[in-house]
Amino acid sequence: MKVIESLYLTTFLSQLYFPTLLFLSTQRKSFFMNIFISNLDFKVQSEDLNEIFAEYGDVTSAKVITDKFTGRSRGFGFVEMADEEAGKKAIEELNEAEYAGKTINVSVAKPRTENRSSDRNNSRGYGQNNRSNSWNRY
Repeated sequence: MKVIESLYLTTFLSQLYFPTLLFLSTQRKSFFMNIFISNLDFKVQSEDLNEIFAEYGDVTSAKVITDKFTGRSRGFGFVEMADEEAGKKAIEELNEAEYAGKTINVSVAKPRTENRSSDRNNSRGYGQNNRSNSWNRY
């Protein structure tokens, strides 16, 4: 019984001291739409993406992904739009459109999967299992 009382008290106090957390937890996350844009010219910047998608609705964020070592564009980016309907319209009209001399591909961004880099680092190749610390391939 003490556990339940403690849980209710914790919930009550968190709502009392952090009312924004309650508000944010009740909001639907489907209002925002994350859009993936690929085959961008390497000269395209985040501001350019913002301008392109602003014609269709309110852009929350626009980011061209750059190489962490060179700072050069990797040729793709993400745009987050505040309205899902505006995002769908932008995808329909901009997919396979020409921008800066290249045909861009626009689609709904897939959710990012967890532990992407750790999965790559765990596979050592040469058929070894993860228990082996040896780099010998035989």
